[in-house]
Amino acid sequence: MIRQRSRHRLLDRVFRILFPALVLLLLNGCSSLGYYSQLGNGQIRLLQAREPIDRVIADPARDPKLRAHLAQAREARTFASAHLHLPDNQSYRLYADIGRPFVVWNVFATAEFSLAPQTHCFPIAGCVAYRGYYSQSAARGEAAMQRLRGMDVSIGGVEAYSTLGWFNDPILSSMLHWGDERLATLIFHELAHQRFYVKDDTEFNESFATFVEQEGTRQWRAQRGLAPDHGNKVRQREQFIRLILDTRQRLESLYALPLPAEQMRQRKAAEFERLRADYEHMRDTQWAGDKRYDAWVYAPLNNARLLPFGLYDQWVPAFAALFRREGEDWVRFYVAVEKLGRLAVDERKAALKELAASPTASLLTTRTSHLPSAPATASH
Repeated sequence: MIRQRSRHRLLDRVFRILFPALVLLLLNGCSSLGYYSQLGNGQIRLLQAREPIDRVIADPARDPKLRAHLAQAREARTFASAHLHLPDNQSYRLYADIGRPFVVWNVFATAEFSLAPQTHCFPIAGCVAYRGYYSQSAARGEAAMQRLRGMDVSIGGVEAYSTLGWFNDPILSSMLHWGDERLATLIFHELAHQRFYVKDDTEFNESFATFVEQEGTRQWRAQRGLAPDHGNKVRQREQFIRLILDTRQRLESLYALPLPAEQMRQRKAAEFERLRADYEHMRDTQWAGDKRYDAWVYAPLNNARLLPFGLYDQWVPAFAALFRREGEDWVRFYVAVEKLGRLAVDERKAALKELAASPTASLLTTRTSHLPSAPATASH
């Protein structure tokens, strides 16, 4: 325990020493000192808040519900390394109470007539399709600036993120709100990012991590003797995601047309109205009026609202097919994923398309982080 605490303090000191130099390096990239300062300060505060979950569980003065959640998380964390062959380190064997519902807020932005995200590039993570803020007000300020530039903008709260193994990432208090299974899925997802990550390919990275969490959750339920989660909620998630992805495809075709701006704007609005109408038909005829996605559908829609769906789900069927092809062997699967990740971008996408078209591909949405009971957000 003492050795763990000393290690955490050492990481904090190293981060404080290196951060000013890191900021100077990053300023040669795509953003400002203020933005990177808030990233560094936010990460420092998070590191300072960590404590071993074994200590929390053993402390009778701590909240019994918290201790019970962390006890379940400890079992899921052990399962992740022992059965899913995810990294065996101190990540998610620590806990941090951050005192807010989300650890960061991501700002997604697109041009008015495009589904291509505005990307932001970082030396470690590469280019990603969002910009993260530890303060919700700062995220709203960035969103307002983007709207003034004529961009479509969306803000999504994030419960967890991975530092890709650079630090021992803790279980955050923001990860505890949706129950023990939700917490397990987040652990599987974030450890998948540590297991393998390709710079500058958000769709690949997030689809890979989403598949790992989904298949990992299925195996986690089986290991505990629980029935597979293939009920109405899963079916509805699959249908809703397909509805959004179909809308994305129609919009992409629309934006490729040489139309005047006003006509393009009208047809764009018509596509979003079609999305709502198709949703209402599906809800009322197939779901017996279940309104779990109403809040998301009836909120203002734009291109940026659709971004997480393409980023987090696009290649899930391809990874499912790859997993089946490798005999559902995790070690072989990861080797095959790494081989895909080393391909040139065009070759990688072609290989993923071929996998997604195979008979063994399936969209197993046991959980999508941007799709809660009323769709919200995505984890890094």
